[in-house]
Amino acid sequence: MRGPVAPKDPEKKRPGFYIMREKEIFGMPQEDGSGVQFLYESDGRLISSAKIVGNIQDEEILNLLKTTAGFRCLVHSIGVRVETENQEETVEFAFQMYGKHDIYGSGTILKMQLMGNGMEQKLSLDSILWSEDDKEPGQIWFRFLKPGQMAKVSVVLYVKDGFQIPEQEEEEVPKLVGDEANAMIARSLLSKGNPFRLKRVIEKAKRGEAVTLAFIGGSITQGAGAVPIHEACYAWKTYCAFREHFGNEKNVHYLKAGVGGTPSELGMIRFERDILREQEQPDLIVIEFAVNDEGDETKGICYESLVRKALNLPWNPAVVLLFSVFADDWNLQERLSPVGYHYHLPMVSIRDAVSPQFGLTREQGRVISRNQFFYDMFHPSNLGHFIMAKCLEYLFEITEKSMDGEDDSRILQEKREPVIGCDFQEVQLLDKKNLFQDAHICCGSFLETDRDLQCVEMDFNVIPTPQFPYNWQYKGENFHGEITPFTMEITCKSLILVFKDSGEIHAGKAQIYVDDTHVLTVDPLQNGWTHCNTVILFNEEETKEHRIIIQPAKGEEQKNFTILGFGYVK
Repeated sequence: MRGPVAPKDPEKKRPGFYIMREKEIFGMPQEDGSGVQFLYESDGRLISSAKIVGNIQDEEILNLLKTTAGFRCLVHSIGVRVETENQEETVEFAFQMYGKHDIYGSGTILKMQLMGNGMEQKLSLDSILWSEDDKEPGQIWFRFLKPGQMAKVSVVLYVKDGFQIPEQEEEEVPKLVGDEANAMIARSLLSKGNPFRLKRVIEKAKRGEAVTLAFIGGSITQGAGAVPIHEACYAWKTYCAFREHFGNEKNVHYLKAGVGGTPSELGMIRFERDILREQEQPDLIVIEFAVNDEGDETKGICYESLVRKALNLPWNPAVVLLFSVFADDWNLQERLSPVGYHYHLPMVSIRDAVSPQFGLTREQGRVISRNQFFYDMFHPSNLGHFIMAKCLEYLFEITEKSMDGEDDSRILQEKREPVIGCDFQEVQLLDKKNLFQDAHICCGSFLETDRDLQCVEMDFNVIPTPQFPYNWQYKGENFHGEITPFTMEITCKSLILVFKDSGEIHAGKAQIYVDDTHVLTVDPLQNGWTHCNTVILFNEEETKEHRIIIQPAKGEEQKNFTILGFGYVK
């Protein structure tokens, strides 16, 4: 009888560094019945992961991660571990390179089938047939056989000979209880503000009356980085904590309206649609745009307009300003906090809470590492969302105990002067569903309705909701030599265009004219992914009639452009 074949000598372990380490993922439902978690690596995310997770500081290595050519020079193989509840289940790992001409369609896709048993499997890059159109590392995804599956994953990039990689040290368990943790949470209270409105909400809930908590912001409020996104995000955790401390199982209600990649410039336009809806009267509104508003053309006017829009609602809701933070400790707190101080609003700063302790050792008082707090360079992990909720809980606890505060509704209704500006406080949404009686529209060749839209998880739903479905789309495939532009005659003093950004090669530029003057050419490929974008067409002192013309740019007639809607001030 022949005995077992002797195993080969183990391959010498190559140096490598983590870009993901014990990261929690969740299979979001797909049309084919599978579940997928997408993890984006473009726009500096891969470099950030190498720094934060892999402790890479060598600029030569970091620069190589910017392009596919550099990635190929650096990386010998990719090691991946997946741990699922059912260890016999297979999970597909894929690392997609974005293409130069077709972002999603012409780049190389590295694939490997894994077992969910937590054992590392390696994908060697030696035998890969690379595309000549490769541009940069784009995204990683994990595909489950069915949706709703959760797992923990780790990804290591093993490097070729000649590169020096720092030792990948084991991380200590976060210390989320004790004096250091309590001090970290307490630092988040940037300002208690005037607690009158918030205390009134707490007392209302304690009496058993119906109370609604609403959250509006960017991708962090949407729940990005939380796994699963609908149950581990800071908004849901905050709602649950408020309900547990002050309400009961039935009287506290929840609205979540985060839209990734969008600033308060869009938030103020969709405020009535997403927060007030048809009959909602939220008692508490948390506003989170501190890491999204770099794209606000007005540098704070749109933000203050949104804050005033919320503060001046007839039922006088409580408004809380939440300042989240990126992994490099950046946010716009200095720009936006004067709005909170001006109106005496409660303000919570996640940057003030966590950033000071990132550079400390455990002995010096570090509670949580940067890698543990962040899911990627932009979004918090489950632990990060948990800490954000704890910071809001701390505000609620301090407010409940507070004895000061006064009714400020009269002061605000007397139109206190803005600190930055409030030009768009009365902005309203105009689309196919919400038409404006002083707007006369001829859609021309913009006859179609775009269905391929940015989708976000609203409220407690895991199934995403399409954004701006009542739109006007021009489809280049219908071009036969003659185009009728989209025209609108509108009486207003300010107008903002909401259009679709895209990463698809068939997206084309559009020319915008106001009163027969060309004001700009809009490029939907500027950001390279499907989401909602805004641009101010005009902002004037007086209301008057204007004529708007939108048409495909010259040479782009066979491509597509989508007008999602408009924001207007009468």
